Order: sequence, then structure tokens, then C-alpha cells
Amino acid sequence: MLILGIDPGTAITGFGLVDFRGNRFSMVECGCIRTQAGLPLAERLQILYRGLFNIIRQNNPAHVAVEELFFNNNARTALAVGHARGVILLAAAEAGLPVFEYTPLQVKQAVVGYGRAAKAQVEYMVKTILCLPSVPGPDDVADALAVAICHAHLYDWERKYI
Repeated sequence: MLILGIDPGTAITGFGLVDFRGNRFSMVECGCIRTQAGLPLAERLQILYRGLFNIIRQNNPAHVAVEELFFNNNARTALAVGHARGVILLAAAEAGLPVFEYTPLQVKQAVVGYGRAAKAQVEYMVKTILCLPSVPGPDDVADALAVAICHAHLYDWERKYI
């Protein structure tokens, strides 16, 4: 099953395509979509939408897994990430793909085994699980791959046991 994991953001949106077969993971592609800080929000969201839609069209994933919004003290940042998430959900819906959403706690639990794991622990496990020579960067890319890995674990578990 090919999974597109996404770590949403308006400046940088990380994505990672992970193939999960049996109990084996392999990274197909990863990267990020960047937008310029000076652009109006509508243009940034358009760039994000087009970038994601092209990734979906070129790779035809079975599922899209998106990290849920992490609420912090900065309401502006949370609102901007919310806009990015909306565009991501729209791109997946336009492509007819099912979307699964996971909290940062769920992602850390599924990838590291501990929901309060440090970012470095998550990055190390992403590198190890996918047999990569180094941690993919920037952080948003490693986070997107972690979301895809989380989905593979949880979706597979739910199909077997629920």
C-alpha cells in the first residue's frame, strides 16, 4: 500500500511517500513544498494545492495521512496551518483518496513507542524503519514520513483486530 504522509504548513509542507507491504517499509519519495513568506496567503495556498495535487497525480497513493493541528500559544500560526490542512484535504478529496488524520502523540506512539518522544527519537526511528542512510530534512519531511509510518501501523492493526 502506498501512503502519502503530510506534515502541513504554509511556509513548508513536508511530504513522504511510503510503500508498506506485509511488514516491510520502503520510502518511495519525500520532499517539501515551500512558499515564499511575502506572498499573499491565497497564493501560498494555491502553490501548496497544485504541488500536492501533482504529487498525488504522479504517484497515485492509496491513502493520505495528515498530521492533525497541534494547538500552541500562537493563534496566527495555528490558523495558517489550519488553512494549509484545508487545502491538503481538498487536494486529497479532489483525487478521490481517503484521508486519515493523526495527532502528534499518535505519530510518536506508533513510530517510537512513546507518545512524548523527542523529535530526535522520531527522526532516528524514521531513518531506521525506512533503512535510510541519514535523517531526511528538513524536519517537516521526517515528520511527514513518520505520519505515513504511523498510518501503516494503525491502519494495518485496525484491519486485523477491529
